[in-house]
Amino acid sequence: MSDLSHGDNNAAAVSALRSAVMLLSRRLKHQRVDESLSPTEMSVLGTLARCGSATPGELARKEHVQPPSMTRIVALLEAKGLVRLEPHPDDRRQKVVRQTETAEAMLEESRRKRNAWLTHLVDGLDEDEWAKLRAAAPVLEKLAHL
Repeated sequence: MSDLSHGDNNAAAVSALRSAVMLLSRRLKHQRVDESLSPTEMSVLGTLARCGSATPGELARKEHVQPPSMTRIVALLEAKGLVRLEPHPDDRRQKVVRQTETAEAMLEESRRKRNAWLTHLVDGLDEDEWAKLRAAAPVLEKLAHL
């Protein structure tokens, strides 16, 4: 274990980081473009945007839900015109889920709205705080993908 994982100061910093990330995440989730979509539906669309098309089983694994739940989520997204099911190129028994242009546009608008909200927040920081946040962003990105 590294020295970073020991001590009261580090425990307090980890606790403060967890609390801040959770609160910021909850507040960001409220900056949605389409209120009719659940957070899970938005997450699935985000996964498709990042990873490309996937089978429902692959999506279930990536989203940490059971396959029957993902089947229901995909059906809801399909009914809303946000994904389409296509034949799997190698396995005719399976389908591939692909997001539609409507979903791409909605996700782009959602990113724009959330970025604008965050930009408004960081406008309240002084230059030293803003510099620290810019320096911390790559570290937070790394943590998010570990």
